[in-house]
Amino acid sequence: MEKFLAGLQLMVFGMGMVYVFLIIMILCMKLMSKIVAPIAARQLAAEKAKAQPAAASRDDLALAAAAVAAVAAKRG
Repeated sequence: MEKFLAGLQLMVFGMGMVYVFLIIMILCMKLMSKIVAPIAARQLAAEKAKAQPAAASRDDLALAAAAVAAVAAKRG
């Protein structure tokens, strides 16, 4: 009976440690997201500003027209 109680005590202690670790991990993740969110927003804004689409060139328009014409011809 003593071994059973010792095993039960060890199990409860182990599960408690896992629970405490998970709580600490969740708190750290929330803190990290609050720290990183402004940096990520600035970086995303910079990437959007950098990736503004350029005006379509004549070659792009001709290629798009050819693709539309090919699809229309295939559908019959």
